[in-house]
Amino acid sequence: MELRVKQICKEKGILFKDLAAAVGVHDVTLRSSLQGNPTIGTLEKVAGALGVSVPELFAPQPTNTITCPHCGKLIKVEKGE
Repeated sequence: MELRVKQICKEKGILFKDLAAAVGVHDVTLRSSLQGNPTIGTLEKVAGALGVSVPELFAPQPTNTITCPHCGKLIKVEKGE
């Protein structure tokens, strides 16, 4: 799933390096963590620093799609007849 951290930072006028400082890590470390598979603890710290809930960090999924667990691509689901 795609995280919206950069978008939320931009909306709130927060620099990424300031977010990293609020979380207690270097900006390179935070960026690397968020691009990989961040822990729930990291997500909670980031959400707290941004003043949002953890689910708000994730980009909304269209209702007629699922994410492939193997490759991460979106798969459109159509109703069969």
